[in-house]
Amino acid sequence: MKIEYDPLHDLLYIWLGAPGEKAARTEWIAPGVHVDFNREGRLIGIEVLDASEQLGRTLSLEVSLTLLPAQTLAERSEASSEPKA
Repeated sequence: MKIEYDPLHDLLYIWLGAPGEKAARTEWIAPGVHVDFNREGRLIGIEVLDASEQLGRTLSLEVSLTLLPAQTLAERSEASSEPKA
């Protein structure tokens, strides 16, 4: 994860994928908040416009993660390493 803030434009971007990964789709989820997804539909970033207004002087993030069984993780790893046709 990487967090970037642009004070000139008051933009906050939270990279959840590899920094610089291109978004295939962007969705609006709240006023001034957009989320980016890659081609596989995985969330790769969150953009907050007018960040100082949206978040105030302190930044607070709440994240909820679902743990996957080790077997599921291994299957995903194998699928992502298979050559694409």
